[in-house]
Amino acid sequence: MSSSSPLRSLGAAFVLCVMVSACRDKSGTTVKPAGSGGSGGFAIQVVAVPVRQEPVIESVGLVGSVAANEFVEIKAESDGTVQEIAFSEGKRVEKGALLVLLDETKAQASLGEAEATHRLSVTKHERSQQMLKERLISQQEYDQAIATLSMSEATIAMRQRSLRDMRVLAPFTGLTGARQISPGQVISRNTLLTSLVDLDTVKIEVSIPERYLSEVKPGLVLDFKVAAFPSEVFHGEVYFISPQLDATTRTALVKAKVANPLQKLRGGMFARMDLSLRLRDSALVIPEPALVNSGDNVSVFVIDSNQRAEARPIRVGLRLAGKAEVTQGLSAGEKVIVEGVQKLAPGTPVKLAPAAAAAAYQGQ
Repeated sequence: MSSSSPLRSLGAAFVLCVMVSACRDKSGTTVKPAGSGGSGGFAIQVVAVPVRQEPVIESVGLVGSVAANEFVEIKAESDGTVQEIAFSEGKRVEKGALLVLLDETKAQASLGEAEATHRLSVTKHERSQQMLKERLISQQEYDQAIATLSMSEATIAMRQRSLRDMRVLAPFTGLTGARQISPGQVISRNTLLTSLVDLDTVKIEVSIPERYLSEVKPGLVLDFKVAAFPSEVFHGEVYFISPQLDATTRTALVKAKVANPLQKLRGGMFARMDLSLRLRDSALVIPEPALVNSGDNVSVFVIDSNQRAEARPIRVGLRLAGKAEVTQGLSAGEKVIVEGVQKLAPGTPVKLAPAAAAAAYQGQ
């Protein structure tokens, strides 16, 4: 062996000793590389907020339509010539008000003729009564006189009805529509004259899916909006729930009455509403940014007692505006991480950002 071998071995040992010493701090503790696991790793700054308990209302968005309380097309019940149009388009009329008058001349003449015939029938009947008592006519002849009298009475009633039909009256109080006729126009039976609509009260008609029907009862208040008045909320009270579901859509027609004193609501408007189904007084709620979605699974990162990130599977209930209801996996007061989530892995050391950073989430 060469005489220089012991010296080389001693030198190598010295270098190794120096390297080991350099890896220790002044207190003698070994320093681990940055980013390695364990209590000495760098902590990730995160924003976290506590799980809160608050009331949650479960609701479903629906679109219905506004319908007038009453709507009818006003049509002529007889042939005739338009003599007078007694209404103004779009104006309010009271029940029984004259809308259209047809020429009554022929109807009055027909009624006069029927009344004259009836008077003659009455005279013949009275004479027949006396003659029957004196046995001057048979019972059959007397019965014929009675039948003639009855027919004349029926004719008068029919002619009186025909005369009344010359005067078209409003069947209820409401607003008239556009007129479809002109003075002097010859019209026939069933000719459309105008329309009449009652808007003092309106109805909301909406189809409710089968699975929500158990939450809908008469007296339930529906809050809704229409595009014409986007900042105003209207209220209707349910009074009708169809006993039969639509076989195709599996929905039931529901109607609610709405007071409409200013007549802002018009038939045919769309009504958008959120149907409140149930209230949970103390639901667990977290900000939506805390959710970590992986396929059908949802989890969050919570801060454990060692100030490390713990991945926690949860079950989400309702999705609210910027928030989510948690039905399983969390307890009230636990801190969930809402910012910095993408930098985390289970067990990562974390440190909290200043409280001001979490204020925006806690105010939701």
